Amino acid sequence: MQLCWVSVSLQLKLIFEQMNKIFISLLTFIVVCLFASCNKVQTYAEQKKTELAAINKYLADSSVNVITEETFKAQNYQTNVARNEFVLLSGNGVYMQIVRNGVGEKIKAGETAGILCRFWERNLLNDSIQLSNDVLYYSSLVDKMTVHNTSGTFTASFISGESVMASAYGSTVVPTGWLVPLSYINIGRPISEGDEIARVRLIVPHSSGQAYAQQNVYPCLYDITYQRGR
Repeated sequence: MQLCWVSVSLQLKLIFEQMNKIFISLLTFIVVCLFASCNKVQTYAEQKKTELAAINKYLADSSVNVITEETFKAQNYQTNVARNEFVLLSGNGVYMQIVRNGVGEKIKAGETAGILCRFWERNLLNDSIQLSNDVLYYSSLVDKMTVHNTSGTFTASFISGESVMASAYGSTVVPTGWLVPLSYINIGRPISEGDEIARVRLIVPHSSGQAYAQQNVYPCLYDITYQRGR
């Protein structure tokens, strides 16, 4: 009986020792995973550096000629598309290329206007097209927004139910980057043969971007047309 008890005790001891080893191994594994996970999380400063690197990579890969606001002004607020010029607007970090100035006239101070937009949105962080209403699926839907000019400062909101941007990002707030060109382009409707609506390309940092870009700190390249609504 005594020998039997000793045998059982030894077996229990071995089992507890084995369980202890397994517990320590699991604990070590969890700590390592947590440490690795923490190391993968970037600080906001690091995210901004990554964003800047993505913008600079696009500029280099696409042979963009960046011009200053002074040069832009000297060129009568035009960008040379043949030279792939983008003007860097220092106040918000947006890069802008005016492809076409458009027909019609600029939105006047104190005026509220409806604008129709078709666009492509490309995430420069992972170099992928992530949203567009300029595809067959959305051919009947043009993003509509209401814009107001308060002494040169533009505010705008998408019309709920009539905007791919609003549906995708859950907000009717128009990214401030989209409003930057309104100081320079005409907003009208084609009337005569050969009339063309305004078109711009924008590199928009997260601070002037849509809700997801702001939350996740990534830049977007946009190709957008602007047309006055009825």
